[in-house]
Amino acid sequence: MEQQPKLTLEDFQRIQSNEDLIECLKEKKIPFHKVEKTILYNEELRLLQIELVKLQQWISKQNKRVAVIFEGRDAAGKGGNIRRFMEHLNPRSTSLVALNKPTEVEKGQWYFQRYIKKLPNPGEIVFFDRSWYNRAVVEPVMDFCTKKEYKDFLLQVPEFEHMLYEDDMIIIKFWLSISKEEQQKRFDGRKDNPLKRWKFSPVDQKGQELWDKYTVYKEEMFSKTHTSYCPWMIIKTNDKKTARLEAIRHVLSQFDYDGKSAASTTIIPDPNVVMRYYRSSTNLD
Repeated sequence: MEQQPKLTLEDFQRIQSNEDLIECLKEKKIPFHKVEKTILYNEELRLLQIELVKLQQWISKQNKRVAVIFEGRDAAGKGGNIRRFMEHLNPRSTSLVALNKPTEVEKGQWYFQRYIKKLPNPGEIVFFDRSWYNRAVVEPVMDFCTKKEYKDFLLQVPEFEHMLYEDDMIIIKFWLSISKEEQQKRFDGRKDNPLKRWKFSPVDQKGQELWDKYTVYKEEMFSKTHTSYCPWMIIKTNDKKTARLEAIRHVLSQFDYDGKSAASTTIIPDPNVVMRYYRSSTNLD
């Protein structure tokens, strides 16, 4: 059997840059497209994260309040997206909200109350890894709420968000769209990886079994809560890395922050990856 070419120690010693690495792989006829794609992704991510730092400084200076909501089926990439957003931001003026199930006391409160406490203060960005929209999809699918609670939520949420909008809070709502096949593939990866096994739960597998039920509630959520002042943005996430870059681009595109015109990469999102709910003619999920 013919031995495949490999990089030697001498090769690594003379490689000084990503360009050198690609050239060396070409010379040795080693497949390099995956390596090249990763290099391009890392560089794009670095340039976009520089813009996020500039944006955060502007938000702090202007005393803006920004909430970015990530919703989607399990394994759609909510946590991975948020990590790339927050990686280089100042933790003093940004935070992550990922609430556990409500306590007995919280169950007796107005549904939105525990989320209101987590909303951004002036100069802050808050990222929600799931949000009050738990009641729109997950809770009714899994029978974690009553029909009345569900109906009341759909009536109240547009008014709730409109009050926040009128109070000058900026809310960006992402739905991360993943195909059923890709979701199962990621579930399998979680079970096989001891570092990711904690992410997998019986509720996750139910997501596959109840896929169509999730779809019904998801579409009902869009029809009742997609508004001009607080629209849903759909992101296709079967390609994780592309989804992360385009999500950042969308957020950057929403603000006229200082230094925006000097960006070293495009900050206009790809409309084939990021689109408003009603413009999405084909859905992954």
